[in-house]
Formats: sequence, structure tokens, C-alpha cells
Amino acid sequence: MTALNWPGPPATASTPLPERLDNALLAGVVEAISAGPELGPLADRIALLVVGATPADVCFTHVLDDSGSALTLAGASPPFGNIVGKVRMLVGEGVSGRVARSGEPVVNGSMASVPMSSGAAGIVGVLTVRSNSSHIYDERSVVLLTTIGSLVAGAVQQARSHRRLSAREHAHERFAERVIAAQEAERRRLAADIHDGISQRLIGLSYHLDAAADALAEAPEFTARQLVLARQMIDLTLAEARAAIGGLRPPVLDDLGLASGLASLARGIAALPVSVEADECVLPEHVEIVLYRIAQEALQNVVKHSGASSAAVVLRADTGQVSLRITDDGAGFDPEAASAGFGVPGMAERAELVGGRLDVRTAPGRGTSVEARIPVGAVGFKSS
Repeated sequence: MTALNWPGPPATASTPLPERLDNALLAGVVEAISAGPELGPLADRIALLVVGATPADVCFTHVLDDSGSALTLAGASPPFGNIVGKVRMLVGEGVSGRVARSGEPVVNGSMASVPMSSGAAGIVGVLTVRSNSSHIYDERSVVLLTTIGSLVAGAVQQARSHRRLSAREHAHERFAERVIAAQEAERRRLAADIHDGISQRLIGLSYHLDAAADALAEAPEFTARQLVLARQMIDLTLAEARAAIGGLRPPVLDDLGLASGLASLARGIAALPVSVEADECVLPEHVEIVLYRIAQEALQNVVKHSGASSAAVVLRADTGQVSLRITDDGAGFDPEAASAGFGVPGMAERAELVGGRLDVRTAPGRGTSVEARIPVGAVGFKSS
């Protein structure tokens, strides 16, 4: 634990604070609290305000940790900023520790230490001030400091809640990434097994059948008919294997990336023309997979349900966000049905799993627009 050396002689006289100064200080505290939820900057601002508006020469704000068993220096007035975060004391240890335990102010001449507490949050920390001059902290000064402590206590509790919420959100994002990565790794493994095993054996068998057909050109019709049927079965099985591989893991993402993958997906739809405008960007793999699957599902819905004559896919990437929009000029549908069918729940779930959202805009006779917006930490843009 770092020890704090309080400079200056003991105080010998009392100087009450003017009432207008009290009001200005409290107004400044409220403004500081409103500036943001981060605990460190808030604690520093409070310390500076107290020193600037009162006879105090130094001010420290200690905050209880989540366990409630120790105090950590969260903010300090100059020149003590370099020890913020480094000073830690147990509850009951030293003056601040005793105040944290008892909940009662301690005044010793030119030094005052008051609890930062509120009815909802309880004791969350301790505010300590000291003057190098002859100022002695009287009852009115202690009331003012305690009022400041009460105001700060609510803000500290909000900062804690904000920090915990942010931690949970980050944990959820990391969990979602791990889930999707694990799913896609398994899909990739299965796709490779199908490609390297079943597909290759079927291809080898087709060569043998072709050779047999050539050798039995003058064989009985029954044999030739069986060879033809076997060949048809192989072709069908190969097509199913390739479709399964594409369903498990779209190889186009590995080969071409998302923008070109979307273009390839659009070209594969023979039922109607699909235009594609896509920013060439580098995204996290799990985000690329989610967007590709949403586009795949949305375009399948266009073909199956919309009766559209055309469709469009637009991918836009900007700092911190990527959006994918699929539109068509088809029949549309009742928006109330969006939550129950047309593949919307699955697409929405994919978007939400990576922290995004899905918006569906449609009406009977007015076409449909499906847009996924996903926040991303960083978007890289490919050079042309």
C-alpha cells in the first residue's frame, strides 16, 4: 500500500464557506456527474472541483471494490494523479477505511473524511480533503462534503452498473463469436470429409462405370440399361454431395470473400435477375458467414414466395458498422407475418447472435426489403 504524506502545518482557525460557493460547487458536481459514466474521469473531476471551490488543497476519492472489502484510490487532485489506481487499503484501515466501515465522517482539524453513500447504493466510497492553510472543517463544511459524497455515490453506482453491463455485452459477443466459429469449424470439417471421402469415391466409381460401358458396347441391353441407371444415380449423388458441402460451409467465402461471394450467389439464381453492389471489405469471419447466410435465405424467399421480376443485394461497410440489404419488386406480404414465417425469425436470430439487428419492410403489393445491420469493431477495405 502506498502511503500518502499530507503536507502543511495543522490548521488553527475555521473559515465557513459562503452559501453561494456551496451552490456553485454542487452545481459543478451535478454537471460532472452528467458528463459520462466512466468512474475514473468522474472521480478526478470531483477532486478538482472540490479543490477549486473550497479551501481544500488536496482531495482524494476512494471507491469500494465489488467485494466491499477494500478501497482503491479512484481520483485525486494534482499532484497526486500519478498514484491513482495504485493506492489500496482494506475497510477499517486508516482514516478512510474507518469511515468506510462506520459510515460516519471523521474530522481532524484541517482534514475531513466523509462517506460517499446514498440510500439506494449504500456506502460506495470515501471523500477525503485537507487544507494546508489554517482552515478547519466545521460542521457546515462536513455537511457540504457529505452532500457531494451522496451525489457522487449514485454516479459511482451507475458507473459500476455500466461497467458490469459492458462486461456482460463483451462476454456475450465473445461467446457468440466462439459459438459461430465452432459451428463453422465443424461445418468445414464435415464439408471436407464429404468432399475428400464420398465425393472422391463417387467420382472414381463413375470412371469405372464409364470404362465398363465402353467395354460392353455390344453387351445385352439389360447390362447397358443398368449402367445408365448407375451413372444417373452417381450424378444425382454427386449433386447432392456438392449441395451438402455448400450448405455446410460456402466455399466461395474462403475462395473469393464476401463481396464476390454475394455476386456468385446472385448469379446462381436462374429464376430472376439479381443485381449486386458490394463494398470490397475485410470483416471478421463470423460476421461474413452470418451476412452470407442471411442473403442466401432472403434470396431463396424471393424466389419461392415473392413472384418478383428482379431483386437487388447491397452491401455497405463503414467505420463500426456493416449493412446488408436485399430488396425485391414482388408481391410483398403482411408485416405481421414477418415474425412468424418467410424465414425471418432465423435471419433475425443470426443477426442478433453477433450483436446486430434485422429490419423487414414490406406490404402487400409493394415488394420487400430485408436489411441486416451489424456493428463491427473495425472494417478493413480492400484496395482496388
